[in-house]
Amino acid sequence: MSLSELRVKIDEIDARIIELLNNRAEVALEISQIKRQEELPIYQPDRERAVLERIKQLSGGYLSEDSIVSIYREIISGTRCLQGKRVRVAYLGPEATFSHLAVRKEFGNGVDAVPKESIPEVARAVEREEADYGVVPIENSIEGSVAYTLDMLIDSRLNICAELLLAISLNLVANCELKEIKTLYSHPQPLAQSRTWLRDNLPGIEYIETSSTSAAAKLAKEKSESGAIASALAAELYGLEILARHIEDKAGNYTRFLVLGNQTNPVTGDDKTSILFSITDKPGALYHITRPFAELDINLTKIESRPSRRQLWEYVFFLDFQGHVAEDKVKKALDQLKEECLFLKVLGSYPRETMPEVG
Repeated sequence: MSLSELRVKIDEIDARIIELLNNRAEVALEISQIKRQEELPIYQPDRERAVLERIKQLSGGYLSEDSIVSIYREIISGTRCLQGKRVRVAYLGPEATFSHLAVRKEFGNGVDAVPKESIPEVARAVEREEADYGVVPIENSIEGSVAYTLDMLIDSRLNICAELLLAISLNLVANCELKEIKTLYSHPQPLAQSRTWLRDNLPGIEYIETSSTSAAAKLAKEKSESGAIASALAAELYGLEILARHIEDKAGNYTRFLVLGNQTNPVTGDDKTSILFSITDKPGALYHITRPFAELDINLTKIESRPSRRQLWEYVFFLDFQGHVAEDKVKKALDQLKEECLFLKVLGSYPRETMPEVG
């Protein structure tokens, strides 16, 4: 076929795609009516993940799995807008931070993304109903847990509705050539994650820490002979050149984010539950806490402690495990746990995200 004939064929296929998308949107509108009648939330992470998993299984043609998933995230995001008011999502700003990228990955572009100055402010925005959901970082595969988020969860009344993983790609961005950079702006974590690259490629320059990668990019735009470690989105936003990509020292750099809200999720069969608790300081206390999970064959995936801030040397423990609070064996484990705890708080049960292997 000639080029012109192939383009005509593409136009015909596009027309069919648009027709099918409108058919899908029509069904989504019918679903929205049922959701309103049954008072179901517009955002349902269990259903959205099931759709994306099914799409992955149907892929296998010329387009990559990641490309197919990206397309369908935007389809889901667009049809979600048809089911009610536009969803508002608070995140740790400013615009173009990795938290902002996490919002876009989970919710697509069909939401109002609302930047906040701190992690507690993200939670307060949802609690005050200024936002429907909040997205906060909880841990990084290299740097570990985010203390501000753990501390916020102790006092917050919000539920964890979902988790998501974002691959962190660090870039050196600037408005000058690499050899001209005398000052580098960066948030402390990306700076720590790219020390080796910086030592080998930018020795002897001044490092200035900033509140976010986006703030670093903004300063690099405004200051002469300056660069920043930032996302590709931040480089685009501030009109900077990406001088080097993937400057992180270790491959497999992921940050786990939580979606916070006021809703609970049904059992999917592949769930995770997060809890926090405090225990009496006595020999064997932590052993007695974890024993019910072992006896009931419940897999623990994370345990972390933080000072309670109520009494000297008193700690609050954060625990993640596979399972849902509505399942019988989880109920049994939590009942046994209560007998050993000073207090126990269930933070939420939500669809489990598959953790990638990191090296």
